[in-house]
Amino acid sequence: MKSYNLLALTFLFLFLTNCGDAEKGEDSFTLEIVNPKKTYTPNDQVSINLINKENIATDSIAYFLNLERLSLSGDALSLAGHKLGQRTITAKIYKNGKEYTAAQNITIVSPIRPKLYTYKVIETYPHDIRAYTQGLEFHNDTLYESTGQYGSSSLRKTDYKTGRVLQEVSLSNKYFGEGLTILNNKIYQLTWRENTGFIYNLETMEQTGTFVYGKSREGWGLCQDGKNIYKSDGTERIWTLNPNTLAEKDYIEIFTNTSKINSVNELEWVEGKIYANVYQQGSIAIIDPSNGAVEGVIDLTDLKDKVTQHPELDVLNGIAYNGEPNMLYITGKNWDKLFKIEIIEK
Repeated sequence: MKSYNLLALTFLFLFLTNCGDAEKGEDSFTLEIVNPKKTYTPNDQVSINLINKENIATDSIAYFLNLERLSLSGDALSLAGHKLGQRTITAKIYKNGKEYTAAQNITIVSPIRPKLYTYKVIETYPHDIRAYTQGLEFHNDTLYESTGQYGSSSLRKTDYKTGRVLQEVSLSNKYFGEGLTILNNKIYQLTWRENTGFIYNLETMEQTGTFVYGKSREGWGLCQDGKNIYKSDGTERIWTLNPNTLAEKDYIEIFTNTSKINSVNELEWVEGKIYANVYQQGSIAIIDPSNGAVEGVIDLTDLKDKVTQHPELDVLNGIAYNGEPNMLYITGKNWDKLFKIEIIEK
C-alpha cells in the first residue's frame, strides 16, 4: 500500500508540474497596443509591444490580421490594404518547433467620409402592388424580379415599361423568396431562412439546381460583377461566392468612417461598386467591394411617399441598373410604381 501511495504521489507531482509548464508556456507572451484607439483606418500604423514574460529565446515572430500577414516596421504594424471590420492582430512566436501566440482585437473603419447623394425622378412605370420585392435585376433590357412572403414568393420576368409579368415561377409555400442575380445564363435566387438557393435556366426559367449557404446567417441580397457573386445575409457582411459551386470564399464588413452598417439587404453591381439597400432606412450605400468602405450614401427616404399608400405598403427594396450612367431603377415591397431616378451629389 505504501508503494502504491508513493507511486500515485509521484504521478500527481509529474502531472501538476507538466500542467504548470503548459500553462506557463501559454502565458509567456502578451501583445500590447501602444496608445490604443477606439477605431483605426487602413491608413494607420499600429504600434505594438510584445512582452516576453519568461525571456524565451525565440527563433522567429510573425504578425497577422486574422489570416492576413502584416508587415512590421520597427514596432509598428501597417494596416494598408486590409479589409474593414472587427479584426484580431495575432503574434505567432516560434521556438524549437513550438508555437506561442498573443493577440489583441481592433476595429478598422473607412478612411473617408461618405459623399451624400439625392435623386431626381426621370420616369415612373407601373409595378405590381402585390409584389413583395426582394430582388431586381436587368438582363438585355428585361427586368427580373424575386418576390417574398410565405405562400406568395415567386421569380418573375417582366416588361418594366408596362409592369406586365411575362413569365412567373411560384415557390413552394415553405420558402420565402429573397434576392436574385443573373450570371452565365443562369438565374440565382435566395430564400430567407431556409438555407437554400435556387438555380434556373435563364431562357426557360426552369429550375436546374439548388445550393446551400455556408457560414452566412440568412439569404437577403445578391449581385454579380461578371466573375463572382456577392451575397448579403442581413448583417454588416457581404460574402463573395464561387460562381461555379456557390461556396462562400470570403466576406467584407461594411463600415463608414465612424461605424458599421447593419442589415445590408438588396444588392446591385454598378460600375465597379456594390450598391446596397440598408433595410428600413430608405437609403442605398455605395460600397468599395475590395474592403467594405462606404464611399457614398443615396438618400431616398421620401420616395416611398410617391407611391399609393395602403396597409400592406412596406419599405424600399429593389435596385436595378441598366447601363445608364447615374441612373437607377428603384421600387419597394408592395409598391405600385417603379422609378427611374438620376443620382445627384448633394
